[in-house]
Amino acid sequence: MPPDPALFETTRCLCLAARRASRAITREFDQALRAHGLRATQFTLLSALHLGGPRSIGDIAGVLSTDRTTLTRNLAVAERRGWVALRADRDDARSRIAAITTRGSRTLEAALPAWCNTQQRLTEALGAQTVASLRKLAGGPCMVPLPQNPSASRKKKTP
Repeated sequence: MPPDPALFETTRCLCLAARRASRAITREFDQALRAHGLRATQFTLLSALHLGGPRSIGDIAGVLSTDRTTLTRNLAVAERRGWVALRADRDDARSRIAAITTRGSRTLEAALPAWCNTQQRLTEALGAQTVASLRKLAGGPCMVPLPQNPSASRKKKTP
């Protein structure tokens, strides 16, 4: 008996396509960040902590849309490498707070140009429409609300 013709449509599955695209994009960022001892997930974690300040593991998991178990493993690696410090939450003994360390900030700053180059290259390769659709599907800006004019906020330095 021949397969149901509708099964051939599964070769165009959006879920599979998104997962394959995600892995391909992640490989590109991982390769670019490798020279700095980072993986894309670690870079994102450091960036979220740098931009958003110290947060509970639950808050970070929500912001990064990851499960707590995976985040806890990633935080343990980041803590061993001296990029993140973990402490008990004063308000909830069951919770821990993660904060980026000076070493983590330096690592993030050193890796930022490689990330920017990869981001620009992939944005150009994918095209503005695809990138906009991806961001829309993801629910808008990731990690923290962005300022209206990011370049203006970078220029504002407090003495």
